[in-house]
Amino acid sequence: MAAGSSSNTSVSGRFLDADKERLILSLPLDGYAKKPLVTLKEAVIPLAKIIDNVESRVWVSMERSNSPADGLEQNESAAIRLYTIEWSEENQSLYNVLNETLRLEDRKKLIPWFSYLKLILTALFKLAWFRGTVWRGVKTDLYNLYEVGSHITWWAFSSCSQSREITETQFLDSSRASTLFQIECLNGKNIQRHSLYEDENEILLLPCSYFEVVKKVKITNNGLCMIYLRELIPPFTLLEPPFPINENSSQPMTATNNKNTPILTGKSRVGECRT
Repeated sequence: MAAGSSSNTSVSGRFLDADKERLILSLPLDGYAKKPLVTLKEAVIPLAKIIDNVESRVWVSMERSNSPADGLEQNESAAIRLYTIEWSEENQSLYNVLNETLRLEDRKKLIPWFSYLKLILTALFKLAWFRGTVWRGVKTDLYNLYEVGSHITWWAFSSCSQSREITETQFLDSSRASTLFQIECLNGKNIQRHSLYEDENEILLLPCSYFEVVKKVKITNNGLCMIYLRELIPPFTLLEPPFPINENSSQPMTATNNKNTPILTGKSRVGECRT
């Protein structure tokens, strides 16, 4: 079933899927980094049978990325922008299908996505790392699924806001069961200047983000609860970097540099896409 044109209105689907996460440990995300860095048009060729009308969204993303910010190449910025596009049927959106696949136990299902993952993660790793408080909501009560003191992993990309007020007013309904996450993150990415919807001021958490459940409270009697998460460094690397990390590169906090090492800044030595 073909998808229609992308919506011009502010979307919330990416921000509201935390209830789909499997809170169990799975295999690391690796193997994709061996792929060569290709253009966005080439990267989505294996996805044409999975995502309806992906080629037209690639064209829109490239056209909207003519002057990319933050030192990214056009194809890199467009890969992020493509991720943010909302198809007319939400379950057909690229972000939805990708995130569902990232949550699967069977990592072989990700193979068609490897070239796209190589491109979008290369772009994201080149952006500055955001460390601070972000917010995420879901329109269901997850209170009993998150045990204080436990460690959990979100395997998919996670869209967050820097504003509690925006999260509560735009993405939640205080009259029904909902969950508000307050997250102290280490490895977020501000993708505002690479999103189709720049007014969302989105902070994107990378796949395989690893957290400790610090606290949880019931806010209202009708099911609104709040869960506090703190991002931790996993004992082993869960997300393979898209390119070799060196001392002069912008680094995430990972199992290989977790001894209170600050996040380093600097330009990464990354290969450019073919044109």
